[in-house]
Amino acid sequence: MGSSSNQLGDFLRARREQVQPEEVGLPRGPGRRVPGLRREEVASLAGISPDYYLRIEQGRDRRPSDQVVRALARALRIDSSGRTYLLRLARPRPYLQAVTRDYSVSDGVLQLLNQWSHTPAYVTDANLDVLASNGLGRLIAPGFHVPGTNLIEMAFEHYGITMADIAMLDDDESQTIRRDWEQVLREMISSLRFQGDPDDPRFQEIVGRLSTRHLIFRRVWGEHAAQPQTGGVKRVDIPPFGWVDFRWQTLEIPRPGRQYLTTFSGEPGSQAAAAIAYLSARLQAGRSESAVSPSARSADRDDESPEPRTITVS
Repeated sequence: MGSSSNQLGDFLRARREQVQPEEVGLPRGPGRRVPGLRREEVASLAGISPDYYLRIEQGRDRRPSDQVVRALARALRIDSSGRTYLLRLARPRPYLQAVTRDYSVSDGVLQLLNQWSHTPAYVTDANLDVLASNGLGRLIAPGFHVPGTNLIEMAFEHYGITMADIAMLDDDESQTIRRDWEQVLREMISSLRFQGDPDDPRFQEIVGRLSTRHLIFRRVWGEHAAQPQTGGVKRVDIPPFGWVDFRWQTLEIPRPGRQYLTTFSGEPGSQAAAAIAYLSARLQAGRSESAVSPSARSADRDDESPEPRTITVS
């Protein structure tokens, strides 16, 4: 499930099956058996011949023009992010396969993370592997923002733990938590598809492992949704505050190989701002305690891994 010989056709077929006739002004008619739209209906809406659309979906024509791709996106009610992804499938860049994956994070970004004493932040790659994080970033979600961790695999692992815990809650509360978690997982899956390179062995490894272990992943992955994660509100459990809503923002770092910087923040006077101040004070207290042992600091420096993937910042 990590790579397909006909990714363009798979995407079009999945999207076609999700669009209902009524959504595009077509009558459903009696005896309709196909889910979503028929091929000939998509072709008509896009202004191309049914035979040409069939060739595209079956992988016999893998380089339709930009005009045709945009027409198909309109016919299938695909949003701007999905259209960007669709254009990428129709215009693959084989030279990307030869590029060696780079887990390193630039010195400038690392310095920025290190200077943010009141901004939790971390850096990921296109596969949602954490490449770097600052101290607040690791405190705000222990275990998640540790360099070397894959966010989507960690989220699925945590989802399983959460489902076991909510079995003891009343039905309304447990359903709310389940819906929230499934929405988080859905967004991460959509982001992985949008950002990732299907020819990347690491991408294939992650998708293959999640497909084998999790039914939810297989179901959502089969929907072929592709959407970047750029910002929103994330609820995090911060003892002793309880559940806190943080605003988060993700920006792409202009660097070959695609890297993304994510920050957390809170409005002045909000519970999120108070939680960040509390975590920052904890972090500073920990530094003060370790500062009394210069030999310990020296040992820490000696133990640092030379692997770029395990870079951490204070």
